Amino acid sequence: MKVTDHIKNANGKTLFSFEVIPPQKGKNIQDLYSNIDPLMEFKPPFIDVTTSREECVYLDRGNGLLDRRITRMRPGTVGICASIMHKYKVDAIPHLLCGGFTKEETEYVLVDCHYLGLDNVMALRGDSMKDESYFKPVNGGNAFASDLVDQITNLNCGKYLHNDVNVEHHSDFCIGVAGYPEKHMEAPSLVSDLRRLKAKVDAGADYVVTQMFFDNNKYFEFVKAAREMGINVPIIPGIKPLAVKRHLQILPQVFKIDLPQDLIDAVDDCKNNKSVRQVGIEFAIQQSKELLEAGAPVLHYYSMGKSDNIEAIASKLF
Repeated sequence: MKVTDHIKNANGKTLFSFEVIPPQKGKNIQDLYSNIDPLMEFKPPFIDVTTSREECVYLDRGNGLLDRRITRMRPGTVGICASIMHKYKVDAIPHLLCGGFTKEETEYVLVDCHYLGLDNVMALRGDSMKDESYFKPVNGGNAFASDLVDQITNLNCGKYLHNDVNVEHHSDFCIGVAGYPEKHMEAPSLVSDLRRLKAKVDAGADYVVTQMFFDNNKYFEFVKAAREMGINVPIIPGIKPLAVKRHLQILPQVFKIDLPQDLIDAVDDCKNNKSVRQVGIEFAIQQSKELLEAGAPVLHYYSMGKSDNIEAIASKLF
């Protein structure tokens, strides 16, 4: 079922969902199941599965020489989605990236998603590679998330890249995109970033999931500004509970977001990461309650591979 249909069928009730990260190569998928299992009692209608960009590794050739190779440490997003749907009978949403994929490769992934009965996809530009100062699409790839949305929309209309397909059955993907309450780190202003979001919606995006934020007023202001710009699709808040002390430095640095001073002070007062985790849980519960009362369509949690804190939060809300 489409995300938009789940929201419509909820009749104003806020839904619970979360995002998982594929295990690294060589890891057992049971580790992933162990983190999903405790969250199923809260009846998530859908689960997001991330996709990682390719990475550079350097192999020692001897004599001080290194070979630069490209690899993916967390492959299998579409396969994991199929496994989740089979095991838990919920919708699974693969993340699709511009970065690292040609349009042809993207089309192959979309066809596989269609064959497997996946009704939803999340269209993202993705980050730059670690050794790049800015994002560069691969030769023949989509440069912007709006381009990726446009490609998915075309496929939904039976339009393949090379128009050499006799179309009898075409896809009907519900398309999600990212939104940034504190603007994307590369955007010169929030207004220009909202215009980018509007372009994605105009290209066919059906709903928005926000980047994590810790000040609900920024989400409310973002939704208000989006509506004023004519963006009328559901806007789902993304929530990330703090878990370790170094998140005070890492999250603002990586995601270019602000943390409330009361949260910073509470974490600073913690003697260990166990205490930080509890502070993060309590803060996320209060943040979530306010979003629930405001009528957010879904509360979407970033689990980052661990679910015990998400379980503690959801048990107080759902």
